Amino acid sequence: MFEISFANRASAYFPNLKKDLRIAHIHSTPAQYIRKSFAFAAIYSFFFMILFFFVFKKSGTSFFLLFPVFIASFILLLFFHLAGIKSRIRKREREIDKEVLFVGRYMLVKLYSGRPLLNALIETSESRGIGAKYIKEIVEDISTGSTIEEALNSAMVYSPSEKLRKILFYINNALKLGIDVTKPLESVLEEITKEDAIEIKKYGKKLNTLVIFYMLLAVIIPSLGAAIFVVIASFINFPVNLSGLMVIIMFLVILELIFIALFKSSRPLVNL
Repeated sequence: MFEISFANRASAYFPNLKKDLRIAHIHSTPAQYIRKSFAFAAIYSFFFMILFFFVFKKSGTSFFLLFPVFIASFILLLFFHLAGIKSRIRKREREIDKEVLFVGRYMLVKLYSGRPLLNALIETSESRGIGAKYIKEIVEDISTGSTIEEALNSAMVYSPSEKLRKILFYINNALKLGIDVTKPLESVLEEITKEDAIEIKKYGKKLNTLVIFYMLLAVIIPSLGAAIFVVIASFINFPVNLSGLMVIIMFLVILELIFIALFKSSRPLVNL
């Protein structure tokens, strides 16, 4: 009972948690997620404390430091678990942005072929691709009794993608004004296409900079540095052992992985 009351009070310090959980599609109440976060942090902090117990025992360090270690690791792991919501939201945003143009164009084709908006939404939700499942959520809201305007407005509020929100806003606005949906939808799709083209141009400029740094830090300096090091070591009879070479190789591998992550993260998820 105390745990539930404490979780409810703690959730008051995170006013956006309820909305973020819904956007991230995490089916938990704020209090439930707070309890999970505290349990996660407590369990792994305890394991960290056990690990540091053996480290302190071997090094002769005072065991009184175990308590600060537990507190520090608990706070870090707690915020790490809470930050996982933002990571889930970002993942859903990237999934939608990757296929938002395909979904919008598929819906536009259905509307131009004479389908009513509801039928176009249903057929779009039944199409292939990750983006279709997000349209399916709108269709499910409508099937449970919501009007099309209410379902679209709810999807706008809880959509992680700005591009999808823009498409839904134009459709919903056209419905409220009582005008044809096809023209506003076609207009917003053209606008998103231009924005994606600009993102690709920006990515090209960023990629040129990354390639220069990659060639300098991961290719030229390591290769020249290794050659110069071998030459100098042979002159001064500096012993080169296997462990030293392994450290250099591990450093280069880590550097390569960092650049791979940078290239991957900077790539815009667009599909023109």
